[in-house]
Amino acid sequence: MKQSKKTLQINGATLTLETGILAQQATSAVVGRMGDTMVVTTVVMGKNDSTLGYFPLNVEYVERLYAGGRIKGSRWVKREGRPSDEAILTARMIDRTIRPLFPKELKKDVQVVVTVLSVDGENNPDILAAITTYAALAISKIPWNGPIGTTRIGLITQKDQEEEFIVNPTATEEDLLELDLIVSSKNGKVVMIEAGAKQVSEEQVSRGISLAREWNAKITNLIEEWVKEIGDKKVEVQKDEKLEEVIMLVEKSYKDRMVELIEKGVNSEVTGELDAIVEKIWGLEKENIEDKSKVAEAVDYIFKKAVREEIVNRKKRPDGRAIDQIRPISAQVGVLPRTHGSAIFSRGETQALSVATLGPSSMEQLIEGPEGEETKRYMHHYSFPPYSVGETGRLGSPSRREIGHGALAERALEPVIPDPIKFPYAIRVVSEIMSSNGSTSQAAVCGSTLSLMDAGVPLLAPVAGIAIGLMTRSSQGSSGQARSKSSTDDEYVVLTDIIGLEDFAGDMDFKVAGTEKGITAIQLDVKIDGLSDEIVSETLARAKKARLEVLEKMLSIIPQAREDVSKYAPKIKTVKIDPEKIGEVIGSGGKTIRNISATTGATVDVAEDGTVSISSISEEAVEKAANWVDLITRELHKGEVFEGIVKRIVSFGAFVEIVPGKEGLVHVSEMSTEYVRDPHDVLKIGQTVKVNVKEMDEHGRINLSMLFGERPERTREEGPARPPREERPRDDRREFQRRDDRAGSRRESGSRGGSRPFRRDSRRGGRAPFDSLRPDTRERR
Repeated sequence: MKQSKKTLQINGATLTLETGILAQQATSAVVGRMGDTMVVTTVVMGKNDSTLGYFPLNVEYVERLYAGGRIKGSRWVKREGRPSDEAILTARMIDRTIRPLFPKELKKDVQVVVTVLSVDGENNPDILAAITTYAALAISKIPWNGPIGTTRIGLITQKDQEEEFIVNPTATEEDLLELDLIVSSKNGKVVMIEAGAKQVSEEQVSRGISLAREWNAKITNLIEEWVKEIGDKKVEVQKDEKLEEVIMLVEKSYKDRMVELIEKGVNSEVTGELDAIVEKIWGLEKENIEDKSKVAEAVDYIFKKAVREEIVNRKKRPDGRAIDQIRPISAQVGVLPRTHGSAIFSRGETQALSVATLGPSSMEQLIEGPEGEETKRYMHHYSFPPYSVGETGRLGSPSRREIGHGALAERALEPVIPDPIKFPYAIRVVSEIMSSNGSTSQAAVCGSTLSLMDAGVPLLAPVAGIAIGLMTRSSQGSSGQARSKSSTDDEYVVLTDIIGLEDFAGDMDFKVAGTEKGITAIQLDVKIDGLSDEIVSETLARAKKARLEVLEKMLSIIPQAREDVSKYAPKIKTVKIDPEKIGEVIGSGGKTIRNISATTGATVDVAEDGTVSISSISEEAVEKAANWVDLITRELHKGEVFEGIVKRIVSFGAFVEIVPGKEGLVHVSEMSTEYVRDPHDVLKIGQTVKVNVKEMDEHGRINLSMLFGERPERTREEGPARPPREERPRDDRREFQRRDDRAGSRRESGSRGGSRPFRRDSRRGGRAPFDSLRPDTRERR
């Protein structure tokens, strides 16, 4: 590959694409740069055709911590391991964009590997990764119907309510966005959409898509110019004449049987019947057909064609519904007795069991990436077991599909999760797909909403989701035409609430989630060369109508969130303290915070800004721990009375702990109205004694007194005079508010409690330093 470079200005930043400098043995490699963010994309095509019967495309997005100047935080493992969820989602986004543009006849392995080399914290690498992938494919010899463009569009509403769309917003601007929209398009047609939003309107989304298409055209033109300058000649994909013969055979002999199967509409039954047809044809024709995979591919094509004809020509859906009709919906809440919130949501044969769990802020997920560490407060996990489609299969770590569907449902609910000040919980929802026949991710959205309302989470608004499908006419016709891509320039039918067969045979899966007010999440996948403006607008309108209908049925089950959280959920109280007092709460080596937890049974987490989160199943334990923190951190006043514990006795007095971690001196002269020669005559270590605050000296040390009321005048006959107050020896002085007693208690990022060792140790239990914290009536002298 010879060296070459292209540049484009995008919203003040320079996009640079270079080839010929890295990965010389790859089929193609492009280094992309925007600001100080850099990625390298390599594409490689295998030498031989795959026997899998489908196009084996693999996209990997590799994050390296060195890109952000970081070393993995684990003490034992320093090398990067499995991809993060964000890496998987970025890889899926690229895959969903490029896959429809490969010729169906291509059977050679194609692998795309994007490696993040450098991140500057402002320019996100995901869009850069997508663009470099398109460029690498376009200039390579790999057959691909690109190039294409991808742009992120952000929407910000100014103080004067004026809307501002931002092209490729920076990481700093992303925190202000009401709409985070990623659009891939080619020649004005939309190929992929990924969006998260704070209840924005369909009109706002449409305007964002239009702006993205304008910039995508500029990116596409740049790559097309590059292809003319340095592009390799594309490998020709030969038409499989034998496959065409098998398609004609299947259509002639088995199409009528397939039409009968369509009316069943249940994936597991249809799949079994189709497999039986494949086996029958292979048994009869294997001497004339070189590869069984050709039979499976021909059966797959003819069945999809039959579904398409039934819908486009006859307007007849497999389950008999009208094209804009939603399947029957049912729901229940509170179905699991010991969970914090639960719900079953069913739409037709698709069923999701969603379970909500609440926890303290210490349960937030810590995410480590090249840009640094961050925490996630709301988590949604989607599970798709094999029994949901009547099959056996492997159970284990989540698949990429499960991670993608879980993230979509998470993004749909995230904008309506209440502020942590109002609802200081970490929240996890698990959606178990019990039965699948289309649109399980949107069933998970609806089930999540119901389970959170059942858990007492005060959502800003309930969220529902729906999947809209598309059937176009152009994939029909002769077997020769059948292998080409569909086009939305032909007659088409938009379908509301698609089932599995319609997704399997159709051209689009357009998922939209939102509230009554507006959209919160979108995900679009297509199998054709793109969607026109007309189809996008019709789909958004159809999705809104369906979404409102689903919301109405959901709210008939549970009109609003429960007033209180479950009795099995932890009770949480948040208090604010002076950040300068954090060291006093944690104590030397974490001693104080462990004592609080061991004595009360509550978990205490301290953030760097002075926010203290206290949680326990017992509300009494929470209140006791909160009072304890208050006693430690509040200012003491002269005359306040406490019951403290004698910790040490010295020649000139005794040190009494009045609250955990805070001691004061009772001088021998303040122990009794009578003459005290030896403090041991009056006090014992561990004794509980009532004291009052006499004064705080200039060093912050506390002087206490055991005397209350007026002291009587002493005569010479009553005994010798008291010894003068001695200066405390240096070894017995304590500066109880020294900053260095904090023992590394603060985290670098203050979204969660004290350091992990302290939080872990605070739950071990252990002997309490005293049995009571009762500050007596707070008298003032």
